[in-house]
Amino acid sequence: MRKFTKTTITLATTGALVIGGAAFGVSAAQADGSIHTVASTSSKIPAPVASVPDVLGGNTAVKLDAGFVSALTSLKLTPGVSGTAKLADGSVSFPITDGSVTYWSPSGNYRPYVQGLLDHNGSGLTLTAGSTTVTLENFVVNPGSSKLYGDVLVNGKLAVGNAYLFELWGGSLKPLQLQGSDAILTGTTVHISPDAAKLLDSTFKTTAVKAGLLVGTATITAQIK
Repeated sequence: MRKFTKTTITLATTGALVIGGAAFGVSAAQADGSIHTVASTSSKIPAPVASVPDVLGGNTAVKLDAGFVSALTSLKLTPGVSGTAKLADGSVSFPITDGSVTYWSPSGNYRPYVQGLLDHNGSGLTLTAGSTTVTLENFVVNPGSSKLYGDVLVNGKLAVGNAYLFELWGGSLKPLQLQGSDAILTGTTVHISPDAAKLLDSTFKTTAVKAGLLVGTATITAQIK
């Protein structure tokens, strides 16, 4: 399984802090862990409000949108899971296997103020039609770029590694919650990326998979202590 260089992701460690849509997509951050930042009044990197060098566990769960499920049905695609992922009650969840988080104040000039990577090695989502199964797995959530990357397998064989699979839209994010040792961030919507739409259309010989198609709403539960 892949091991990505860890950078810093940002989550607040106090319930009073709120992460809004501006935390996502302000600047380009790559899946290799490099982060491009801007500070409009100073080139010096400010001290973060909070930092978690090692996320100890948790999961990313996606409540599947009814429209997405209907679209799969119309395409005769059956969703499933691979590895340690779970699919139950209309939600699919993927264990977090590695990551780090750091949070700068959204009221400052430093962007993006949510940075880092969350790895989900050994789990994934499958889409099956007839004798063809596409597996999207080993997800890497990169909130700094508002993107989710992963490997694509067709009938068990690697087709594309570290592909840009999903767009993350943070406009409907809710305030960060702390529950025991977990930091919970919910409300980000997950959408099919242009790259994934082309790949799925090509594999399943259709033109019905469109970029931007809403997959569902994500909840990230990161174990931080």
